[in-house]
Amino acid sequence: MEIQYDSIIGLVSMLLGGGSLGAFFTWRWQRMKAKAEAKGAEVEVAQKVQDTYEEMLEAKQKEVEDNRRYIDELRQDRDHYKQGYLEVRNQLDQLSKDFRTFRNETEDERASMKRDIARNGRQLECMRPFLCGREDCALRLPVNISPDGEVKERRERKKQRKEENNEEQ
Repeated sequence: MEIQYDSIIGLVSMLLGGGSLGAFFTWRWQRMKAKAEAKGAEVEVAQKVQDTYEEMLEAKQKEVEDNRRYIDELRQDRDHYKQGYLEVRNQLDQLSKDFRTFRNETEDERASMKRDIARNGRQLECMRPFLCGREDCALRLPVNISPDGEVKERRERKKQRKEENNEEQ
């Protein structure tokens, strides 16, 4: 059994003394260091991605808020113009209604005036035999009344008047 211990001890001393064990630990240490650096780099990249994501999210939130504010302004403008439109439309409807009422009333008044004028004309025609061009005339000689209101005696009546005037003298 001694041989076995010697060979084990030789083997161990060769590993320890020959640099193999140091190389193993050095290799292991470098591997752990590389893993830690890779992990740190991953964390750093993940942090940068997270920061970029947060910046994008903040920019998007700002854009959304700006869009909401813009939409609210547009809605206010729309409501303002809609209110103005409704006021103008109501005024137009009222004016149209007032105009129709006025037109109907004036047409009724005009028709009534036409009837009155026609009736007055008929009455005047009926009174024509009783009209005379002289105020004090009892003969009631027919006269022509022009549209301007001038009273003109008819020619035949002028002759009769001349004759009457001659008789009176």
